[in-house]
Amino acid sequence: MRNLNTTAIAVAIGLVFSAGAMAQSLSRSDYEAEEARIADAYKSDKAECNSQSGNKKDICIAEAKGNEKIAKAELEARAEPSAKNDYNVLIAMADADYRVSKEKCNDQEANARDVCIKEAKAAETRAKAEAEVRMKTWKADKSAEETSAEASMQAKEDGIDARQDAAREIIDADYAVAIEKCDAMDGDVKARCVDAAKAKFNQ
Repeated sequence: MRNLNTTAIAVAIGLVFSAGAMAQSLSRSDYEAEEARIADAYKSDKAECNSQSGNKKDICIAEAKGNEKIAKAELEARAEPSAKNDYNVLIAMADADYRVSKEKCNDQEANARDVCIKEAKAAETRAKAEAEVRMKTWKADKSAEETSAEASMQAKEDGIDARQDAAREIIDADYAVAIEKCDAMDGDVKARCVDAAKAKFNQ
């Protein structure tokens, strides 16, 4: 099974949009062969999971499903190269990483588990937000290349707006993590923790 992690997603984001969807499309026979390979890989991964138990099995299944989803998205991106399909690959990676991370959080208890889940969600939010920014920026730049200087300026503004929206989503996710950590505290210590989080994240 492939290892899913946010570092890999971050690297993929840069590679996907710098490449500009230049890959060659697949023939129908190649597409069907790859589709069959993905199905076989999923069956094999799932069978491997059945030899495990408890949360290890749950993690294994989440990884198998995530790998299948990513592989299918990558296949579509190869079959029909486009920025949109490349974006879908990144979203599939972010979803898969979140689901695996969330299952791993179940090995922890109480507040530690809650914090772990919030951190996994924050990582997913960051990955998706960055993919969205890159997608919007790529589309705006592409459009600007084909139009006027005025459109080019508008494209830059669209890119700035996308970046600001993403930044807000990331801040909200990180704030949720900070508040969850405060829940492990009591009384004045908890109140100070919450106040500090609100101040830090401008909430």
